Amino acid sequence: MRAYVGAAGVAAVLLLGTASGPAVADSRSVGSDGFTIQDPRITESSGLAASRAHPGVYWTHNDSDDGAFLYAIDGRTGKTVATITMTGVGSPRDVEAISIGPDGNIYVGDIGDNLGGKWDHVWIYKLPEPKKLADQTVRATQYDVKYADGPRNAEAMMVHPKTGRVYIVEKGDDGGGLYEGPATLNASATNTFRRIADIDLWATDGAFSPDGKQLAVRGYFGGVSYKWNGGKPERQGQLSVPMQPQGESVTYTPDGKTLLYGSEGRGSEVEPVEVEGAGDSGDGSNSPSDQGGSGGDGGGSAFTGKAGAVGAGVVLILLFGIGRLLRRPKNR
Repeated sequence: MRAYVGAAGVAAVLLLGTASGPAVADSRSVGSDGFTIQDPRITESSGLAASRAHPGVYWTHNDSDDGAFLYAIDGRTGKTVATITMTGVGSPRDVEAISIGPDGNIYVGDIGDNLGGKWDHVWIYKLPEPKKLADQTVRATQYDVKYADGPRNAEAMMVHPKTGRVYIVEKGDDGGGLYEGPATLNASATNTFRRIADIDLWATDGAFSPDGKQLAVRGYFGGVSYKWNGGKPERQGQLSVPMQPQGESVTYTPDGKTLLYGSEGRGSEVEPVEVEGAGDSGDGSNSPSDQGGSGGDGGGSAFTGKAGAVGAGVVLILLFGIGRLLRRPKNR
């Protein structure tokens, strides 16, 4: 969705309390240090998913109606190593999200609604993740999706890594709902998604941890971590989301130790934030204050709802203006 929001540099990041930094450890997954997307065709990267079949590769796509294309990005170099053209899906309308299920399939969410929740249905596409990374055409299955309580605008879609169930987070002005799909998607019938929880964020993407125990949801200026709790999400705290020109995507690295945050724009940066405490406990679970660098419910930098995001944007604009006033003119 082309609602561009500008960042104002280091001063704004410090003011808003965000914190990001590369996760440096030899044992971490490829891509844990972040990368820059090099492909000039990718100008509106709106979703991000770590490959299951090809370690170190991350899948992305452009926003809106760019076409039925998926791009495999090398997490070491940021270069595109394969372009997938989907067939069997008609004309994509507003592609916003991508996720990989435990069945080895890639799920693509054509779930955006720039008309503000006017379309009576949206689509999810499913295709097998290619065994070989090369430019190719892959036939996908298209699923019709509706919401039990009427049309919604959404940009976040996640497939649970253990159950394979698909979830969508509404992009609501004052937060939105978490919608659960049927246990199995049906290509010959309408798939009804039902609201099961509230998400206190103007959400642009979400991701499950590899073990399925955590859910991270991001917006433009912050994020919220949830304990999955068997499908009854329990809010844990706020995520330390890096300030980006238009923060649209998030995914876990395969080892679950880093959250990668992506943005739209040509040559966009995918920035890492270490999941503090990941893997420290014997059962692989994290405490609320450990998830994604969260600071608990009482602190952090998440701006919940559309009003919060707009307010943060105003702060950035003011800071940018102050910076211009304080900047000394160069001698000619």
